[in-house]
Amino acid sequence: MHYKTGFTIYELTSGLLQNSFRILLQICCVKILIIEDEKALSDSIAKYLRGQDYLCEIAADFNTAMEKTELYDYDCILLDITIPGGSGLAVLKELRTNNKQDGVLIISAKNSIDDKVNGLMLGADDYLSKPFHLSELNARVAAIIRRKQFGGSSIIQFNNITIDTQAKSVNISNKPLDLTKKEFELLLYFVNNKKKVISRTAIAEHLWGDELEGNLDFIYTHIKNLRKKLLETGNADYIKSVYGMGYKFTDR
Repeated sequence: MHYKTGFTIYELTSGLLQNSFRILLQICCVKILIIEDEKALSDSIAKYLRGQDYLCEIAADFNTAMEKTELYDYDCILLDITIPGGSGLAVLKELRTNNKQDGVLIISAKNSIDDKVNGLMLGADDYLSKPFHLSELNARVAAIIRRKQFGGSSIIQFNNITIDTQAKSVNISNKPLDLTKKEFELLLYFVNNKKKVISRTAIAEHLWGDELEGNLDFIYTHIKNLRKKLLETGNADYIKSVYGMGYKFTDR
């Protein structure tokens, strides 16, 4: 199957949006699951999106897709309707039945109105017909993530902590806080999941994806360093250890 490499009016007019949100995608460790059985296409998509600083995983069949979506959470799932062993729509239905809020962009060679309506009615966020430009795919993924996670805003606030996802900066009571890239990603993940208990495994999988290897002791080091920097600003200890379970970011 041939995928176009030229530019459309859509791509040119959406260029500013793509540039505006590329920084957002870089710092949030956005996890993408590509459910697609055509290896050349899935590899091409993964290569392109990794170039935009996404963490990408691939599921080439129904059983792998079901296993991954059951075990892990993704910021956006690229979902082909026709996959070996089952239907992509069945994967989508299972996601929504289990109240999982992963963003879903259907990518399919099926271009009938019925397929689009069925997918959207089952809870997909968008539908993109094959063949497509990878830059348009990227723009649609960014739009889904923007709506799902950040309500369209690049500024996230937690008490006196202000995170600017475009400037990649953190301010505490209007004073800059110097963080490493992973500390920044960790803080953003905590704030986006405030008041929820998060396991070390979930943190590691979100920040490192399939690149995760070995034990998780390094997570403690990153959390310890982030906690130390927050405490040095005079803040309360927002990072609470929950014995046997993980961590919770809360002011209570």
